[in-house]
Amino acid sequence: MIKDRNIISELEKKLRTYSLDAKTQNIGIVEKNSDGVVIVSGLSKAVMGEQVNFEKGGSGVVLGLGDEYVSIILLESGESIKEGDVVKRSGKLLGINASEDLLGRVVNPLGNPLDGLSKIKNGTLMPLERIAPGVVEREPVNTPLKTGVKAIDSMIPIGRGQRELIIGDRGLGKTAIAIDAIINQRPKTKDQNPVICIYVAIGQKQSSVAQIIATLKEHDSISYTVIVAANAHDPASLQYLAPYAGTAIAEYFMQKGKDVLIIYDDLTKHAWAYRQISLVLGRPAGREAYPGDIFYLHSRLLERSAKMNKEFGGGSITALPIIETQANDISAYIPTNVISITDGQIYLQPELFNIGVRPAINAGNSVSRVGGAAQTAAMKSVAVKLRLELAQYRELAAFAQFGSELDPTTLSQLERGKRLSEILKQSQYNPLSEAFQILSIWAVVNGYLDDIPVEKVLQFEKEYHDFVKKRDPNSITKLSSGEKLSDTVVSDLKKTTAQFKKIFKV
Repeated sequence: MIKDRNIISELEKKLRTYSLDAKTQNIGIVEKNSDGVVIVSGLSKAVMGEQVNFEKGGSGVVLGLGDEYVSIILLESGESIKEGDVVKRSGKLLGINASEDLLGRVVNPLGNPLDGLSKIKNGTLMPLERIAPGVVEREPVNTPLKTGVKAIDSMIPIGRGQRELIIGDRGLGKTAIAIDAIINQRPKTKDQNPVICIYVAIGQKQSSVAQIIATLKEHDSISYTVIVAANAHDPASLQYLAPYAGTAIAEYFMQKGKDVLIIYDDLTKHAWAYRQISLVLGRPAGREAYPGDIFYLHSRLLERSAKMNKEFGGGSITALPIIETQANDISAYIPTNVISITDGQIYLQPELFNIGVRPAINAGNSVSRVGGAAQTAAMKSVAVKLRLELAQYRELAAFAQFGSELDPTTLSQLERGKRLSEILKQSQYNPLSEAFQILSIWAVVNGYLDDIPVEKVLQFEKEYHDFVKKRDPNSITKLSSGEKLSDTVVSDLKKTTAQFKKIFKV
């Protein structure tokens, strides 16, 4: 590509000035710079994922190896990089410095602070790309990660080490569920260790990320959270690297035996960024113009979420990837890819959202492949009927639209179903502790709300919680323990509920 003899002679002089040992003696020349991707000749010993440095400043990472040329994506603006510049190998895979100093901070995928505070001290260099833990290092998912959302914790439980997809159209509250899960990890007592939370913002507006930070600060949840942001105006290379950087930080804490929750918001924009890079690299476009290895891109990312056994530290990474669908189409390429990688999905439906069901979770299409293994005995004992009754109600409600005469049993089921749907409604950023979730579900499935008007159900729930908390704190303590409801606890709850119903004003 370089034809000017004067330029070539100048390059030869530059190359002679470098004295490198045999292992790293490998220097490249920039052949082309276009759209954040640099084509370099001469780096025959470079490896995939290796960081390289440009003579005139700036760095990149190797993302393509050819017979004669190496493709490098730039980590900063590459306007100053010109044809003929010298490139040197670093001999290091791209990594991020991880330490406890990251907690409460906002950083980019390279670990540089974005919150205007002091520079983060160097910690342990964690590689962005890493082989996922093997079967021998893992143990089954059996400990619940409570989100504080009634509909999820009761019907679609999430366990520590699980990968649960949140999927739905734009504006249905996918991010709100993820933020609720972060807020719910706030320690309930002084000696309780919180679950470390990592929120990865990919291609989001800067204002949206700022709102999330403000929400976490408002709910005292920023101190145990790390925010990794590659915003919409950042290069596609940073948006591509963001989830890997977040996972590398999560692995740092997992290796210390801690439990970590990581949110990828969202992997649709991550796929767009990778598609953009791949098309510039000249890779063949496949289905819906995505390159053929897009599945591998997300699978090698999500496989790194695991629950480690005690021999390997006992830590865990729980992943909540978010995927945005277009016009409710969950059969599109990227949604189906990620559904097949994860351990279940929480599906948000526009029709439910539009009739006021918030969160708009469709219980029929949502599933947790871990199931009851990720629930406490107390929650399992009260929620076992919930999903079935709700699914039956949705079917009956659809059927009842076409018929006027219904038998008393069907009418009773419909009325119970309305109250089930109502009790599962929950305001944004207001996660409930498990004890109060169990209390609400126990009351409705046992018929204590059958005579309460549907529009009064949420008022009943709020006042009922306050009443039980004051009058029967012992039951709340026992429900919080997670043990199966004993006959004594059930008896006490029946008495307290009967007392409350006498004073509740309908």
